[in-house]
Amino acid sequence: MYLKVKRVLDVFLCVIALLMFWWVFVVISVLIICDDKGPVIFKQRRVGKNKKEFDIYKFRTMKMNTPKDVPTHLLEDPNSYITRVGDFLRKFSLDELPQLINIIKGDMSIVGPRPALYNQYDLIAERDKYGANDIRPGLTGHAQINGRDELSIEGKAMYDGVYAQKISFLMDLGIILKTFGIVVNRTGFKEGKQ
Repeated sequence: MYLKVKRVLDVFLCVIALLMFWWVFVVISVLIICDDKGPVIFKQRRVGKNKKEFDIYKFRTMKMNTPKDVPTHLLEDPNSYITRVGDFLRKFSLDELPQLINIIKGDMSIVGPRPALYNQYDLIAERDKYGANDIRPGLTGHAQINGRDELSIEGKAMYDGVYAQKISFLMDLGIILKTFGIVVNRTGFKEGKQ
């Protein structure tokens, strides 16, 4: 029952957010264009519910010569690819705002496992063990509030599986509230190979 309510809440909250913060999208778009010529929105193939692939939307934070389909944390020197505006957007996770469109379209939810790149076969396989590929991926999730980039593949999949088994309104609310603190403090956030 909650999954139906969850979908309605996702769409309602995202529409409200877009109506209230459309001007933020405009400001960010202008800053991106002024900083580095190229598209404002970055699209990338990700794995969604039941392993169906979709294009995730993000504000572009990397230079045009960045290797494609490589997670930032696997780049040798990610700072050499991140634009000045991109650095700011990443620090406060503002680059993720266009995913509100993904949520409205039904590709994602506000809360769920972060969508894996289509070529992150190890993470996808590990999530299969826990049933975490059977639900919509999210803008934030249980793994994000429990270690984020510091977690191993197995750790991420385990937290995602716990979420998939225990989805509830209170769990979603708790994850959303904890996400704000984690974003502000940049807890568990790292760029490049460490």
